Amino acid sequence: MVSARAGAPRAGIVVPAERLQKILAAAGFGSRRGVEQVIVAGRVTVDGRVATLGERADAETQRVELDGRPVTRPAETITWMLNKPTGYVVSAADEQHRQTVYDLLRRAPRGLKYVGRLDIDSEGLLLLTTDGELAHRLTHPRYAVWKTYEADVIGEPNPQALDLLRDGIELEDGVTAPARAELLSGGDRSCVRIALREGKKREVRRMLAAVGHPVTRLIRVEFGSIRLGMLSTGEARPLTGSEARDLGVLVGLVDASA
Repeated sequence: MVSARAGAPRAGIVVPAERLQKILAAAGFGSRRGVEQVIVAGRVTVDGRVATLGERADAETQRVELDGRPVTRPAETITWMLNKPTGYVVSAADEQHRQTVYDLLRRAPRGLKYVGRLDIDSEGLLLLTTDGELAHRLTHPRYAVWKTYEADVIGEPNPQALDLLRDGIELEDGVTAPARAELLSGGDRSCVRIALREGKKREVRRMLAAVGHPVTRLIRVEFGSIRLGMLSTGEARPLTGSEARDLGVLVGLVDASA
């Protein structure tokens, strides 16, 4: 539940605590951008009145509903990590009836929403959480969270190619942000470690193809402070308390000194 803002309001005046977008996101109804569409569509009410975008509410004293159902925060937010295999779609459902990551999460708690995506041919670390605000911050460009990948590529990138990856490459949808890139192993088939702070579609694959080294395998090994480690392919587990705290500190949801 949401507590009122600090500070003493004037007698008889209730100070709304939070924007509706934040309340809905925290309750697990998607990112702030996603729930904005729900509000604009007129599906959210506050005390029986259709809400407007940007409106604030106090979830402790007011009745917030989505499609007639009460909106409440989960008692405890939960975040899991999954080692996604290739061949699985990061989606709640798929029109082509392909397997989704939720087919791998049958023993996980309900309400987990994926944080960002991995394409069907990519594998590795995928975070899922019931905390909409955490998901928002982990994926919003403002927070510039690093995502690290290891890519098997054809050929061996030379120092000039690695510098191009670090400086930014012109793609059809604009210049990529500066990346971290290093050669882990060379030869006819090489392995490149690359870290990005943005999330354009199939960005790592397009960047490496642009410098002449198409990707044959792509694995995400880190997301912010979380590392894939020894988690087996297709397996999932909840974050430990320290992992969850470190992730919260990274995006400013947890006080590092606390």
